Amino acid sequence: MSSFTYIVRNNVTGEKSKGNIDADNERTAAKLLLAQNLVPLELKEEVLKTGVGRFKNRIKTKEKVIFSRQLSTLLNAGLPLMQSLSTVVNQTSRPAFKAVLNRVINDVQAGSSLSDSMAKHPQVFDDIYISLVAAGEESGTLAMALDRIALQQEKDSETISKIRGAMIYPLIILLVLGGVMVFMMTSLLPQVEALYKSLPGAKLPFITQVLLDFSGALIKYWWAALIVIAIGGYLLRQWTKSVGGISTLDRLKMKMPLLGPIFMKMYMARFARTSATLAASGVPMIEMLITSGNAIGNVHVKASIMKATEQVKGGKALSDSLKGDPHFLDLVPDMIHIGEQSGELDTMLAKVADYFEKEVETQIKSINTVIEPLMMVIVGGLALIIVAAVLLPIYGLAGKNIGGAP
Repeated sequence: MSSFTYIVRNNVTGEKSKGNIDADNERTAAKLLLAQNLVPLELKEEVLKTGVGRFKNRIKTKEKVIFSRQLSTLLNAGLPLMQSLSTVVNQTSRPAFKAVLNRVINDVQAGSSLSDSMAKHPQVFDDIYISLVAAGEESGTLAMALDRIALQQEKDSETISKIRGAMIYPLIILLVLGGVMVFMMTSLLPQVEALYKSLPGAKLPFITQVLLDFSGALIKYWWAALIVIAIGGYLLRQWTKSVGGISTLDRLKMKMPLLGPIFMKMYMARFARTSATLAASGVPMIEMLITSGNAIGNVHVKASIMKATEQVKGGKALSDSLKGDPHFLDLVPDMIHIGEQSGELDTMLAKVADYFEKEVETQIKSINTVIEPLMMVIVGGLALIIVAAVLLPIYGLAGKNIGGAP
């Protein structure tokens, strides 16, 4: 089935309108519109975009949060689902998201449930979203489920943004420093070399000669450097998509200095927050664990959750299944155990999520205080090398002039 965008005129009112419709072909789409007293003026099949176009049409988390909040508010106000969806769609500004929501509305009108309609668009609505909506539909608490979805997405996005923010500063410093080094090596050092060549018997210092050789090769073979970088980048990207590459990178995230503990706590917070939201919405334990495992973003932590899931199926308590696992911090199974005994598993998981989210925030701030002086040392060391490469030859010439003065 394909999706078609249309511009139609209403036979009754004469008004023009735009929208989307799903059909097997263009002729079927036109018949469906005509059956609704809508005369097609323009009918085009939507083409799945790739590359830059696909990137531009990517739906941001913020937009999904707004959609969830608005739909939850309208449902809480007592509006029917179809009317609520139509109202939210009319307030959506991004065309790509609007097209997806129009398809969801068409499927709901055709008799599908909201969760099944959303499940047809996994690029927009992930497993967590679908599971929570389905649980809300079954329990009659769809508005509450949508509100929990928005909270879940906000918390997860906030944690990721903080980690990315901590890494932006050093990256910017290194990029600026790299640009300065390239400028110095391709502009100033060649002038120093030209000056020495004009003096018979003058010999450049070792560090200056090394940097000149490097800059000379860079200037002469810049095209080869670009080819090597392009090929290397492509191979690296392919490796990061492979099973071995993903496994290695995910393990590195948990083991690397400074950032390793932050990633571990972020995974614990994500597992606890997702599980708490699913449990509070009435999702069964096994489905909760499978969905949470898919949402973690680390294959090793996911494997531990899947292993625990099999043990839970066999009758073992979740806390006992996670106890002693190297990919889970001890606080998680301990708090789950309390939740299991008290019958408030979702509450305990929410507290675990709150704790680790605060821990992540605190550690990010601590890392920022460590990174700043560390970057100063690195920048100072590289600046010293560049200054030495430029000034040593000048001092060498000055020393010869002074020594040779009558």
